[in-house]
Amino acid sequence: MRAAPITFALFLGSLAGCGAAARRPAARGATPIVEGKPPATAHPKVPIDAATRTRLIEAAAAAMEGGYVFPDLGGQAAAHLRDQAAKGAYDALVTAGALTDRLTADLRELTHDKHIAFIVSAQPLPLVDDDVAPSPEDLAAEARAEAVANFGFTRIERLAGNIGYLRLDAFMQAALAGDTAEAAMRLLAHTDALIIDLRGNGGGDPQMVQLMVSYLHPATTQIHINDFYLRDGDATVQFWTLPALPGPRYAGDVYVLTSGNTFSAAEEYAYDLQVEHRGHVVGEVTGGGANPGGTVRLDDHVAMFVPFGRAINPETKTNWEGVGVQPDVAVAAPLALDTAYLAALRSRVGKGADANLEGEIATAIADAERRLADAARPARPRHGR
Repeated sequence: MRAAPITFALFLGSLAGCGAAARRPAARGATPIVEGKPPATAHPKVPIDAATRTRLIEAAAAAMEGGYVFPDLGGQAAAHLRDQAAKGAYDALVTAGALTDRLTADLRELTHDKHIAFIVSAQPLPLVDDDVAPSPEDLAAEARAEAVANFGFTRIERLAGNIGYLRLDAFMQAALAGDTAEAAMRLLAHTDALIIDLRGNGGGDPQMVQLMVSYLHPATTQIHINDFYLRDGDATVQFWTLPALPGPRYAGDVYVLTSGNTFSAAEEYAYDLQVEHRGHVVGEVTGGGANPGGTVRLDDHVAMFVPFGRAINPETKTNWEGVGVQPDVAVAAPLALDTAYLAALRSRVGKGADANLEGEIATAIADAERRLADAARPARPRHGR
């Protein structure tokens, strides 16, 4: 079985519940990369008989054994599934969703890897074949789905006090999202500090991470930002900042907002900037998923995301797997925006702004302080009739 493109963007698409990774086959000999968060949607009810259940369990075991980034652990996981199946542990599970939920729980308990996940589709899943290019219709549908989501760029705004705000909810394909990224950076170019909100970002294309990190570094020096070790071929893929960009690079202070839902590629973005001392991370410890992989089609209705790589930061020689990115300023996610905003505003006081902007900053500081103070007050009890 061949995994579809390696990515940090698990199941980003929506075709019959199947993700972009499952729809887009890898080019022959290529090792694409996916980072991302498992879908939270409920599985459709797809009944399975005993033979199908046995086949799915064996397919999942084989995928772990043959592809999981840590071969010893992948072998242990495969043996565990087969042992549980032999004991009848899965015999009462009569839908694909119930079975894959149980397999997910068992595999995550053993590996502690949150990237391991399954998806169940009521409609037949597309074939994943590295010898067959995706059809123009499939590519167009995928591009349209990402465009409708504005490639993850949910909100771009100049906040009072000339602070930029970018809410980025996914790192979608750089090849498709590049123009939108350029437009966003042009809109934000004249702000004095920038808040990048990743609290709802579950992952995406590592090349998009590379692009967005590059916008925050000068063109004069290329910076080695991340590596992926891939089990297949015992290979390492390096990512460096890009020497040429279509839009303006940003030189102001940067604040990155995180939550427990910030996952995978979004974690890499926060981690990269933190290690490079290019951004202040504000919010909660992130989800802790640093093992990219690809989607394996187990049968007509079930696909599995198998992590077959791991991130390695060139500076720390490690990653955020299982521990998450630790914020520089730890606050509850709902308070992260005002906390970062207040810090950004205070950093601009007395920095040569004109009188109008200084007044705008002062008012914005007072407003942010009031909101944070209100949030810190205990709620008053309400008395019903």
